[in-house]
Amino acid sequence: MQIQDLLQFTIDNKGSDIHLIAGSPISIRVNGVLSFPAGPTPLTAEQVQMLIMAILTPAQQQQLAVDKEIDLAYQFADRGRFRVNVYRQMESYAAAFRLIPEMVMSIDDLGLPKIFHSFANYNQGLILFTGPTGEGKSTSLAAIIDEINQTESRHILTIEDPVEFVYKSVKSVISQREVGKDTHAWQAALRSALRSDPDVVLVGEMRDFETISLTMTLAETGHLVFATLHTNTAAQTIDRIIDVFPAHQQSQVRQQLSTVLNAVISQRLVPKVNGGRIAAVEILLNTPAIANLIREKKVFQIDGVLQTSAGSGMMLMETHLLDLYNQKIISKETALKRAFRPNEMLRLFGG
Repeated sequence: MQIQDLLQFTIDNKGSDIHLIAGSPISIRVNGVLSFPAGPTPLTAEQVQMLIMAILTPAQQQQLAVDKEIDLAYQFADRGRFRVNVYRQMESYAAAFRLIPEMVMSIDDLGLPKIFHSFANYNQGLILFTGPTGEGKSTSLAAIIDEINQTESRHILTIEDPVEFVYKSVKSVISQREVGKDTHAWQAALRSALRSDPDVVLVGEMRDFETISLTMTLAETGHLVFATLHTNTAAQTIDRIIDVFPAHQQSQVRQQLSTVLNAVISQRLVPKVNGGRIAAVEILLNTPAIANLIREKKVFQIDGVLQTSAGSGMMLMETHLLDLYNQKIISKETALKRAFRPNEMLRLFGG
């Protein structure tokens, strides 16, 4: 099988990911489940290398040889765009391909809570999307960015590694910078952003102390900033940001975060009863009560506030899972399996 055939097969079968690993068969993820479309025969190291090198430019091949890993976006003719991670394992190459939809779906088409529309209306501050890789964070963010693009005249700047969704300017003007191609490093791009007159900045990932610090500075200086972080619950996200700073700076960071934060959205993709997947979310809004908990080192009390603040638009993951179950979109088994807090999920089911 040629790489083009494999990419086309993934698109035709509504797959999300392809894995090429020596010693394992070709695997494709559809609706969150891995399958083996070419049968159980494992790939050799030579076959994997041939499939991967077919999509890399000479410069990318050279970078891979030096760094032993590379992230890139690959445009497959006019049929689809893939985010690709190539890496070494057991002294051979391997790759993971993620299909990026050509069309940016709207907030409503994705079945996201109505409050997501309000995220496009903020003028400044920080909105964080959290969760593991592959849980739809980029897709949800793209829906919000595109809503701004469709309705507001703003300068939108994205900093990504690699660029995933490609936007066409409607009412807004959009600059998209890819780390490694358009800038040497995240830190340089974030510093430069302050001089690029953006209204909205999308930071593909807050990776370390410096990127977190620079992202918060962007939000503090009058920009609307969207960013992602690999954490689970909203409370864990707050702790993760604070803990990355030295102890002597943490009091100042709590104050800063309590001021610039707008919202934290923790997202997971869960299987629907009729096939496909839908986003289940936990939403934290930075109300005065939440801001006070951040300042006073009482982040452990945030879950309690989330439970009692549904009227303001906040919700626990378990509350949204119950709502999806009551709408007959997901099964009870799925709700119990994907809950952050299994005991709370059982309580909501009356168990």
